[in-house]
Amino acid sequence: MSLQRGADVDGQFGESDALGDAFYPLYARLFSGDSQFVADVETKLAQARMTDTVEMYLSRALGIGFISGVVLWILGLLIGWALFGTGLIEVETILGVPMSNETLLELWGTLRIPTLIVVCGIVFGTIGFALGFGSLVAVPYSRASARKREINMLLTDSVSFMYALSVGGLNQLEILQAMAEADDTYGEVSKEFQSIVNETEYFDTDYRTAIRNQAIETPSDELSQFLTDMLSIVNSGGDMESFLQDKKEKHMRTAKQQQELTLETLELFGEMYMTLSLFPLLLIIILVIMQMIPDSDVSSSMLFIAVYALIPLTGIGFIVLVSTVKHDEVGDGYLDADGTHDRLEATHDRGLLDLGLVEQFTGEHSVFDRIKNREGTHETMEVLQRPHHFFREQPLYTLALTVPAALVVTATAMVSGSAPTSWDGLVDNPVWGTFIYVYLPVYMTLVPLAVFYEWNVRSRHAVVGTLSEDLRKLSSANDTGLTLLESLKAVSDTTTGKLANEFEQMHTKVNYGMSLKEAMIEFNNSYHIPRLARTVKLIAKAQEASNQISDVLRTAARASENHDDIERDRKSRTRMQVVIIIMTFMTMLAVIAILQTQFLETMSGLEVEGDADAGQAAGGPAGDADFSENVDVPQMSLLFFHAVTMHAILSGFISGYMRDANLMSGLKYVIVLSSIALVSWSLVA
Repeated sequence: MSLQRGADVDGQFGESDALGDAFYPLYARLFSGDSQFVADVETKLAQARMTDTVEMYLSRALGIGFISGVVLWILGLLIGWALFGTGLIEVETILGVPMSNETLLELWGTLRIPTLIVVCGIVFGTIGFALGFGSLVAVPYSRASARKREINMLLTDSVSFMYALSVGGLNQLEILQAMAEADDTYGEVSKEFQSIVNETEYFDTDYRTAIRNQAIETPSDELSQFLTDMLSIVNSGGDMESFLQDKKEKHMRTAKQQQELTLETLELFGEMYMTLSLFPLLLIIILVIMQMIPDSDVSSSMLFIAVYALIPLTGIGFIVLVSTVKHDEVGDGYLDADGTHDRLEATHDRGLLDLGLVEQFTGEHSVFDRIKNREGTHETMEVLQRPHHFFREQPLYTLALTVPAALVVTATAMVSGSAPTSWDGLVDNPVWGTFIYVYLPVYMTLVPLAVFYEWNVRSRHAVVGTLSEDLRKLSSANDTGLTLLESLKAVSDTTTGKLANEFEQMHTKVNYGMSLKEAMIEFNNSYHIPRLARTVKLIAKAQEASNQISDVLRTAARASENHDDIERDRKSRTRMQVVIIIMTFMTMLAVIAILQTQFLETMSGLEVEGDADAGQAAGGPAGDADFSENVDVPQMSLLFFHAVTMHAILSGFISGYMRDANLMSGLKYVIVLSSIALVSWSLVA
């Protein structure tokens, strides 16, 4: 299977290169050697770490653009023939101007249909070429932008890491090597240093030149400036430790300023959301009033579009808008064992059916096969005995139970006749029908998922609550002459909390034969928090050189305190945005409830009563109300209920994303706001 997959990949590259070779003459004709566009694409290819040459990449893009252009050109011809050739659209004028000359009119009558078909094909073909060529050219720009964003986010911690290593006694080359090996923690920043190290090792380049080259190629202006300044220190023989200390303080200030700018932008977005989310409400009110007008051209389909299309699109569009500013945590929080311990490698990010270390030995001897069977039985029994712990570690697996259960309950309600199975039935009983089809599945699936997700987050993040303080204590203990291991024991004996318990467990594991580095990696991977991973990586690297690392621990504590300050400010500011979003939803709910009870129902009653009195006075039967003919009040009530329900769900997810840059964090808000909408409309309807 692996050989076949490799052959498939080689075949794809072969076809891709053949396409580029075929269109290279077109590339050579269109683009000159000094083209600024070609130079820009070449720069972005290097910044995106893509190995294609710019000539071959643009040739391939031209080929893909040509193919997509031809496909859409043919489609455009077919569409043009369907619209104009079959007479579906009659065209008797040119650009809306009637023709009086008989010769021109006769010529136009002969050529108009072929001309319109060809023009339609040209327009579609041009769009197809632009999409094919433009989408491929946009790839390196997109990847370079993503790398730039990640580098800027991790640069502050990366500089702190290099400063701590400098304080720990490592020289310049060792710092570069350590940064290059820290890709499990510092991601794209580490890859930039990998390029420097690889260039010096494999291309016989001195590291000064390698640093200069990487400063030119990196997509991040901040990292480029840092490397340029580092190069000046290296060339002048300056103090690297003082330089890294100054850069560390500078980038910490920059991180706070960037956080302030992000929060101000989110505040602006919160104000925008208040306006944008109320636009569907205003449109609904206008459409309802217009429907009351006799002989109005406004159809009920406009209301359906406003409720079932405009509200979801507004919410989803706002989430996409916030995602362009809101920065989530970079990395998965796991540290690589670097091959030092097989058990750590086997337990790193294990899958559901992975049994761990024994998987490496099955098939060699029958005893390992029996161990594997016993291990599978043991882990299955562990899950059955403590399912809540399993779901705490894997919250998404709750959906494997709750989604089928919700489908079964809903299907049972439909079969038994408890739930309406038609639109008219849903209109007649809007609250119960919507509860069966929307609220019951939401409660059955999202409540367990929200509970276990919040439990997972709180249990993992409890360990970083006292991280800064405990690092200070470790530094003080290490200052007294205690080794790092002894410092862990001393802090665990004098401190309470989850982190202190983990310190004691690490001390115990080392006493039973595990190295301190392995114990720290195993501790980190059990919580896999990116912030914690960077701290553990720093300490684990420093303790390899010396047991007296009090300065390193103080640096780690300072970086952790800076992170705490940013986090507190973020929570305080985003709390106000969440309040704005919730109050916007409450406003929409109140306005629609008033519109339902004080306007629709009241106007409907007045119109019916007035027409009945008029009919009886004339000696005839009671006439139907014009209002009742134009506006279907029960259907309108259902649409209003669905509008507030969708607004509640979207507001919940937006609140969670604004708060923690994670949609799953909004599950609790979805449940609460949906419950408020359900209870309120039960009272209203």
